[in-house]
Amino acid sequence: MVVLSQPPALEHCSLIKTCKPTCVFSGIPVIELRDPEAKTLIVKACEEYGFFKLINHGVPMEFMTRLEAEALSFFNLPQSDKDKATPFGYGSNKIGPNGDVGWIEYLLVNTNPQLTSLKTLSENFCYAVNDYILAVKRLAFEVVEIMADGLEIEPRNVLSRLLRDEKSDSCFRLNHYPPCPQLQALSGRNLIGFGEHTDPQIISILRSNNTSGLQICLRDRTWVSVPPDQTSFFISVGDALQVMSNGRLRSVRHRVLTDSMKSRVSMIYFGGPPMSEKIVALPCLMAKGEESLYKEFTWWEYKTCAYNSRLGANRLGLFEKTANASL
Repeated sequence: MVVLSQPPALEHCSLIKTCKPTCVFSGIPVIELRDPEAKTLIVKACEEYGFFKLINHGVPMEFMTRLEAEALSFFNLPQSDKDKATPFGYGSNKIGPNGDVGWIEYLLVNTNPQLTSLKTLSENFCYAVNDYILAVKRLAFEVVEIMADGLEIEPRNVLSRLLRDEKSDSCFRLNHYPPCPQLQALSGRNLIGFGEHTDPQIISILRSNNTSGLQICLRDRTWVSVPPDQTSFFISVGDALQVMSNGRLRSVRHRVLTDSMKSRVSMIYFGGPPMSEKIVALPCLMAKGEESLYKEFTWWEYKTCAYNSRLGANRLGLFEKTANASL
């Protein structure tokens, strides 16, 4: 069993919360990539939930299981070895610089340029990361182009070109949530692995092992648990895409709870635009006379804002044009 190195003491963990019981959500849209209706179904899911499950996606299962095994091997290393992991950014407990903590350790890497060598990690790990990132990048390009078809955006590469750009600020993250046996003594309480937030980028593509923990927040503010599926991907709308669609597509608020007995490993590709890209509502998605809900900003400005705010903050609220534009 992999145990988190130097975990935060439970009594000092500010993100321990007493959560109301949540149901397992059976209404998550499940979309097959090759379905002729995929473009319509994807847009509908992103409008209603900002989230959907993608099946028959074409990414080899071998890539997922191999990377998961290599990740667990890495997270089981002595702390001193993990701290040397460069150019990966290794971290544990702290999420950002502003006081947010979680029952988590992680690796973070920029996907542009593509990773080629890692002196402190095994060659097998390097290959596993490279193969997975390349496959999921291709999937991301395809998903946003199908989305553009559903939104009747022309040209259909308006979104994908931002992810394909050699200066794209996309990144990849491996999250490890070790089991916390102490939770068994805390009846009715949950330990936050990763606190509630929205993703700032355009799109996020998540794959996890077969351990539960992911929850999303519905429009009525109800938190529901997402059943795990290690063979599929979960796609999330990010804040940048909410702005570009002028609020039509909604970034989803989500969080991860810790399990008392099983570790959770998640792999997330965050598709971001170049730093200098202006984030603004696309004219083709706005009706005649419709006003933009948000002020224009660059991705660098928004990323800086996100980095300097607490995890659960309403970052987009700072860029709304009017106080009445509540999303």
